[in-house]
Amino acid sequence: MARRPTTKFYGTGRRKTATARVFLWPGTGRILVNRRPIEAYFPRETLRMDLRQPLELAQATTQFDAYVTVAGGGATGQAGAVRLGIARALLKVNPEWRKLLKPAGMLTRDSRKVERKKYGQSGARRRFQFSKR
Repeated sequence: MARRPTTKFYGTGRRKTATARVFLWPGTGRILVNRRPIEAYFPRETLRMDLRQPLELAQATTQFDAYVTVAGGGATGQAGAVRLGIARALLKVNPEWRKLLKPAGMLTRDSRKVERKKYGQSGARRRFQFSKR
């Protein structure tokens, strides 16, 4: 097992029902999600691109290693949560990166969640079929 890094930066990200805890430290650009490489955890390339965006904006893709624990939700929600967590951890590294990340929308928490089903209806908004006669 490798030695633990001395300087760690932490960020929390949430999306839908997913929660991600992100730990960054100086390294070579390796990202582990729940003890698995990013390619094994997120098989879709679009999700991997999505969560690497904050690192690419800050031009720090090969400067930091990341260890992420993520729980809840599905693949897309988890990727969004990891992205927000990485962006918040990068701010702890260098507050100047806020000027790059904020206009790109990396620091905004996406608060959209699934609307609950209501009684007397077949779904959240869909009503049961209406018969006039």
